Amino acid sequence: MAAIERLLEHDTAGDPMTGLRWTRKTTANVAAQLCQLGIQVSARTVARLLRQLRFSLRRNVKRLGARHPARNQQFRYISRLRSRFQRQGNPIISVDAKKRELVGNFKNAGAKWDRQPTAVNDHDFPSLADGVAILYGIYEPEANRGVMFVGVSHETSAFAASSIRSWWGQQGRRCYSHAQHLLILADTGGSNSARRGAWKDQLQSQLCDRFGLTVTVAHYPTGASKYNPIERRLFSQISRNWAGEPLTSYEKILKFIRTTSTSTGLRVTARLDRKEYPVGIKPSAQRLQELHIRRPKFAPQWNYTIKPSNVK
Repeated sequence: MAAIERLLEHDTAGDPMTGLRWTRKTTANVAAQLCQLGIQVSARTVARLLRQLRFSLRRNVKRLGARHPARNQQFRYISRLRSRFQRQGNPIISVDAKKRELVGNFKNAGAKWDRQPTAVNDHDFPSLADGVAILYGIYEPEANRGVMFVGVSHETSAFAASSIRSWWGQQGRRCYSHAQHLLILADTGGSNSARRGAWKDQLQSQLCDRFGLTVTVAHYPTGASKYNPIERRLFSQISRNWAGEPLTSYEKILKFIRTTSTSTGLRVTARLDRKEYPVGIKPSAQRLQELHIRRPKFAPQWNYTIKPSNVK
């Protein structure tokens, strides 16, 4: 079982709501690779074990337009990056924003065991809410550890970078005291979009220059966000933990996040960020030219490294 999970780790996607997982590899491919490792197993046995690991057969769904021609190459590139950072003992984090939540007596997806249903508002009008919860997560795949930052204003690049900065300053650099290089796995959209100059600017100022940290970012291809480890490893577990429970206060949201756990040892912390993050703030063209950013020849729109400004 453990050998199968290791083989599939970099090619596994998941549903953040249900926890179901799927892989791009066939059972025959997995069986062949296990045989190369000295584990004699049939494709049928692999299929049975995959079901026990909560994988499922999935049909094609018409959701995407034309796939980028470099999509599969990017998956392989990310896999090599992860392997290299693991060998070197450098930290790897998977980041993303979870679905924004209204704070109040509103219906929450899912079901819970109870003697009677919980009555909630019949409409999800924002005017009835006590606020909004902007959820940004950071997950460490190797440590199976996550932290969620709960903002109260807007999902911006400044909020995303501030969350990563807080994680590194309060926890990351203590756990990786000798590390000078960080790998960030992210989607191509949202506050950590591959196209956002503000995202790169905030990483430069809040992480690289502040801590002398070199940051490499690798974005999953468009339409492939489910392969980002945080989706299935952290977000799906949080959604399962508070399923069917109205999120009536920030304290309740924090409590549910902090009590999220799994049989594999997932640990989660949560912090409330009451700072205001205004929208529409963009770095100037001159500032973007000053960023200490380097891009590889392969898929430079998805991959780049940002170094501290005082490092050549």
